[in-house]
Amino acid sequence: MNNPVVLVVEDDVHVRSLMITTLKTHDYRFLTAVNGAEAVMMASSHNPDVVFLDLGLPDMDGIEVIRQIRGWSNMPIIVISARSDDADKIEALDTGADDYLTKPFSVEELLARLRVTVRRLKTMGAGADDAGSVYTNGRLTIDYAAGCAFLDGEELKLTPIEYRLLCLLAKNTGKVLTHTYITRNIWGRSWDKDVASLRVFMATLRKKLESGPGAPTYIQTHIGIGYRMLKVD
Repeated sequence: MNNPVVLVVEDDVHVRSLMITTLKTHDYRFLTAVNGAEAVMMASSHNPDVVFLDLGLPDMDGIEVIRQIRGWSNMPIIVISARSDDADKIEALDTGADDYLTKPFSVEELLARLRVTVRRLKTMGAGADDAGSVYTNGRLTIDYAAGCAFLDGEELKLTPIEYRLLCLLAKNTGKVLTHTYITRNIWGRSWDKDVASLRVFMATLRKKLESGPGAPTYIQTHIGIGYRMLKVD
């Protein structure tokens, strides 16, 4: 993928200017929108490769923008918001966001999240890893070639990062993966914010995978260390 197109949805002129300058400097093409209606229109008419989305838009909540785009497209959506509560992050991710970056953010972190997303798109375009391979663990099935996971035969509606987390754990079933190992594999580096994001993503993944809190069937937490995929008979 050459020079990916990024749609920047941000009504704050200063933040928008910073993001545009950053994208220009690193040879990304970009589009801009200053409200939700314009964002949905630009997404549908220009089909950008990645969307940077602020949640606090003047005409509608960014969650509604995610919901509308997800009605017809799986284009990656990276939320960039001042809302830092886990509940806000989980709502955005559950609605269909692929990643969540909290303001204020560094330019380096913004670019790192974008690079991870672009790499994933390139991998998808070249064909999934382990094509033809299927992982089965109890009621869980992962079809690596199709890029889908199933529970009791029903497809799990996972965001790309949730799917990558699940695959990473599955390929290391029985092993405890540290926070550092996981974040480096998912985001390409390990910062304090990444560990906090990992906790949120793991919570949303578990909601879709486990039957209930407190009795994990598949993903076991090792407090202060990391996570492990359990082998289910």
